Amino acid sequence: MSKKIVLAVVGPTAIGKTALGIQLAKHFDTDILSADSRQFFKEMEIGTAVPSKEELSETHHHFVQHKSIFEPYSVGDFEKEAIKLLDDVFLKKDIAVMVGGSGLYVDAVVSGLDKFPEVDPKTREQLNQQLEEKGLESLQKELELRDPDYYKTVDLDNPHRLIRALEVCITANKPYSSFLNQPKAERNFKTLYIGIEAPRETVYERINARVDLMMDAGLLEEAKKLYPHKELNALQTVGYKELFEYIEGQCTLEAAVSEIKKNTRRFAKRQLTWLRKNEAILWVPYDTEPKKVLQMVNDRLKTNLYA
Repeated sequence: MSKKIVLAVVGPTAIGKTALGIQLAKHFDTDILSADSRQFFKEMEIGTAVPSKEELSETHHHFVQHKSIFEPYSVGDFEKEAIKLLDDVFLKKDIAVMVGGSGLYVDAVVSGLDKFPEVDPKTREQLNQQLEEKGLESLQKELELRDPDYYKTVDLDNPHRLIRALEVCITANKPYSSFLNQPKAERNFKTLYIGIEAPRETVYERINARVDLMMDAGLLEEAKKLYPHKELNALQTVGYKELFEYIEGQCTLEAAVSEIKKNTRRFAKRQLTWLRKNEAILWVPYDTEPKKVLQMVNDRLKTNLYA
């Protein structure tokens, strides 16, 4: 191959990205990079659907539970580390596999990050104060007014993302989305996106089943251990926030679990909204035989049909 290739496995949560990523990595005898921004943290195992010990043993995974929730770790940090790792992998391999549920993190590796204006720390402080005094909904409403385009794709339950967008809007006096999609960074690899898709009802059923499995596996106990640190950015995550409310006596356990399922479904919808903008994705049905997927990937690679 004249240029190295990253196979980026994408799709909504609970759709089977890990399993397909492992199949691809084994077929091409290569490594997997996780681009799931919550699986980075070692304290968050059950609620982030970290690959099982058996799955991790099948091939070499990177960026899975390699950080602590107490360590600051940004998408920029991930981009630098992932590019360095890919350089190392490509010394021996022509192909690497990246599995990602976090579109921003996948895009950072493939295309680089967009450049934004420097923000006054006071603006960030004011927005954090607004969050504390008026709640998440006030940030959501303000973002909808200032940048309706980004409002449609951002994770509305993530205060860190909302504050980041709003501080740029306020500083530049123009929408956050106007800074997106800048000229792409030069990379020494090409990317083939493989997207896993399913009917909405199937995606929702898989999400509901996964949440039930997480609860059976001890998600509540995990949330109780993490509760003293609930203000940390890493824990502003679906699956934990709702259980923190139960722990505080704000709702029943049944209601908290129902909210986890609902918010995860909303998250999956936003993931798909993000991905549908990418016309380069090779979409495959979730129940496609692995051999057939491998054949489709090989066909694309032979004809140079990748991004």
